[in-house]
Amino acid sequence: MFEDVFDLKSVSCFLEGYFISQGMNTEAAAYLNLAINLAALFGMVLIINYLLRRFVIESFKAFTNKTKTTFDDFLIKSNFPKYVGRIIPILLVYATIPTILINHQYVLSGVLFVTNIYIIILAIWIFRSLLRTSKNYLKTRESYYDKPLDSYIQVLMILIWMVGLMFIFSEIFNRSVMSFAISLGAASAVILLIFKDTIMGFVASIQVSVNDIVRIGDWITFSKYGADGDVTEINLATVRVQNFDNTFTTIPTYSLIADSFQNWRGMQESPGRRIKRAINIKQNSVKFVTSKDLEKFKEISLIEPYIVHRQKEVDKYNRTNQINTALPLNGRNQTNLGIFRKYADAYLHNHPAINKELYLMVRHLAPTPQGIPLEILCFSKDKRWENYEYIAADIFDHLIAALPYFDLKLFESPSGDDFKDLAVRINNSDVNQ
Repeated sequence: MFEDVFDLKSVSCFLEGYFISQGMNTEAAAYLNLAINLAALFGMVLIINYLLRRFVIESFKAFTNKTKTTFDDFLIKSNFPKYVGRIIPILLVYATIPTILINHQYVLSGVLFVTNIYIIILAIWIFRSLLRTSKNYLKTRESYYDKPLDSYIQVLMILIWMVGLMFIFSEIFNRSVMSFAISLGAASAVILLIFKDTIMGFVASIQVSVNDIVRIGDWITFSKYGADGDVTEINLATVRVQNFDNTFTTIPTYSLIADSFQNWRGMQESPGRRIKRAINIKQNSVKFVTSKDLEKFKEISLIEPYIVHRQKEVDKYNRTNQINTALPLNGRNQTNLGIFRKYADAYLHNHPAINKELYLMVRHLAPTPQGIPLEILCFSKDKRWENYEYIAADIFDHLIAALPYFDLKLFESPSGDDFKDLAVRINNSDVNQ
């Protein structure tokens, strides 16, 4: 029906007949007619492409302004309307070029080959645009924000490019896609070797997502790669970590399941962040307390009730068992370290920044050449790093300053000044003698 109304072949050969009627050589007239027809066709295609692209883009923009979803906004950002607008012009070329080049088969085969390749590439661009749009849209959804979407999109993109390349090579070598796929199957070992890292990264991404090992936004510490910061991106090959000094570290995705690392998400989701530090007490400063010492310690309001109650228990035990208390070693007696330990415990229980519902403990560790470690174990309510460090420093500032009130000394390795003072004392002693 279309040919009855509009004979495209007659139109395409009209100039050729005209040139011959004007005395031009037949071959020259054919080539000149071909050149003019091609120029006219491609000029028309460019105009149609421009008009359609503008029309499609503007239509998309008008449509997106009326919708509440942001998916269509991401379609525009990924150039989806622009690629869709190229479909009709290329189909126009594909439909008209065989008629225009009917007498030039060698040129026709070349143009059709290029057109087929372009159609395949255009299809890849459209699918790529859809995948990018889906990724960007899903990242705005709270349920998908911390998922490794980049890995999944990259795998799909690789599959699309592989299928597209199979169609392109089938065009180049003039073979069916199925036979080309069978040939690739025979070379699967080489393909697996080439894409080994990609396959391992994809498997790792699935395991990371299914087992919820790492999410975007998690704070991780990976000593092997020098990473200590927040995960900003998880893709097929690497995990990107922004360290706290604002540098970036990239970690192979497969390492998340092959190596050991520390994820601080549990701490961030818990009701408190652990403080676990120790102060070393000089062993020779530990002693039994006298009644005079007890009277002095009773002035410390935090532990006055404890001292009174504890001393009653001690006195009752010693009287009941007729202990000779002239020597403090006999029977039961309080020590300044034990009272200080109770003071530290009471201080933590009264500290407003400590979560009392989690573990709270003050304990001795095994004595060391550096003294007796008195370990503080508690949890701060505020988990933000700067506030956490402030709370921990505040606690230990107070406890270290409180040691002299209990006649305890903090262990400290001797420095150059200590040796210098010792030498001065020795010299003064020699002079006095």
